[in-house]
Amino acid sequence: MFRSVNGYIINCNRTNLMETVYFLGIDVSKKKLDSALTIDGKNYQQDEIENTANAIRVFFQNMKKMFGMKSSQMIVCMEHTGIYCLPLLDFLTKNKIKTCLESAAQIKKSQGIARGKSDRIDALRIAHYAYKNREELHYWAPQRGVVQQLKALLVTRDRLVKIRTQLEVPIRECEEFVVESIRKDMMKNCRRTLKAVGLDILGIEQAINELIGSDPGLAEQVKIATSIPGIGTITATNMIIATGEFTRISVSKKFACYTGVAPFPYKSGTTIRGKTRVSNLANMNLKKLLHLAAMSAIQCSEELGTFYKRKVQEGKNKMSVINAVRNKLISRVFVCIKDKRMYQKIYRRELA
Repeated sequence: MFRSVNGYIINCNRTNLMETVYFLGIDVSKKKLDSALTIDGKNYQQDEIENTANAIRVFFQNMKKMFGMKSSQMIVCMEHTGIYCLPLLDFLTKNKIKTCLESAAQIKKSQGIARGKSDRIDALRIAHYAYKNREELHYWAPQRGVVQQLKALLVTRDRLVKIRTQLEVPIRECEEFVVESIRKDMMKNCRRTLKAVGLDILGIEQAINELIGSDPGLAEQVKIATSIPGIGTITATNMIIATGEFTRISVSKKFACYTGVAPFPYKSGTTIRGKTRVSNLANMNLKKLLHLAAMSAIQCSEELGTFYKRKVQEGKNKMSVINAVRNKLISRVFVCIKDKRMYQKIYRRELA
């Protein structure tokens, strides 16, 4: 059980607090929240509540009364579980409580070899993770309302595109193996659905463009990013959201790592000499979009098309060359956004 220690001091460089700091780990699920509270990484107070706005409010009120704590003394850490986090994040934001939103893989890998799993155990592990990494924690901040709307539209569009692909691809694959009359029936049965899905996608894309146009900051960043051959509106918008409008991630190499296009060496001593390759720990949706952008850039940009052909003729692996093009596109986007200028094939910096 949790044991309150009066006068226990933790100096968190990020929080600038010289007082007792309470670390609250929360395991979020659809119906309930499991929590574990600690100040020393050894003693814990555990609770389970419903995942509703009212239950969350009452829980924090009771906890503050029990331990005599203030919101400024609390650090809440949880795994990112999509929409299930929203009621809790809304409460934490309104009450200005420091919040860490970490990936499940990050927390799991930091624990070493672990045995057993339950929501109660996960809450303990999250609280211990927050305590152990207290000086390196990065705090979550909500995105602007217009960016949240944009993200919701992009998620919906992505789902509709997947539905369209699931319907179209099997029909195309049937051309060589299924009797024509049967294939025509399949196409007839799906035609209205495909048409409706296509119209919905067009409607969402129009809404995305209108939303971008209504916000000067977003409009400028999208305009700059799409001036680079190969980068379209959807790719640019996804990059803006993933980087927090190029503030949360402002360095191209970090973004390349985040999207899984940064190559890493695999070596150990003198005997292990693996190929340099990218990591599977990545935002796969952005990686796919960047792949499509690279393929487009190779076709529409004479410079990148020539680069691709030359490297392939030199014997380079085609996917490695495409990955190099992806990195070039990322670098160009970040440089242009930083300088607030449109892309130019030959850039001449103006002298002051």
